[in-house]
Amino acid sequence: MAVQYDNLEHEIDDLKQQLEHFQKEKERVRAIIGKIGGVPKFRAKLVNTIFIAVIIVTLAVSVVGAKEYRLWMIELATVALSLKIIYLIHSQMRVSHFEFWILSSLEWRINELMMHLRQMKKEQQS
Repeated sequence: MAVQYDNLEHEIDDLKQQLEHFQKEKERVRAIIGKIGGVPKFRAKLVNTIFIAVIIVTLAVSVVGAKEYRLWMIELATVALSLKIIYLIHSQMRVSHFEFWILSSLEWRINELMMHLRQMKKEQQS
């Protein structure tokens, strides 16, 4: 009976350690997600505001302004939109890379657990 109680305490200690490790890993992943873009940062908001202002100003000048400025303003608005699209593609690539990293980490961890499970089955059968 004492052996089972000691074994149970050992398992509880192992579970507590695993839970602490999980909590640390969760906080680490949360910090990484925050760095990648989980919440818009001041810089991202500033870039978006600048793009919107440039497009609004250029389109307003192209409508109200003289004919010589119209074509230049439309071209400037087109360039600004193109740069914004490039920026969005870049941001999406970062997110995709992070998702790939998470999935490969999960796969690695699952494979590790499967090897551990197979080892436990072999030990149990022996």
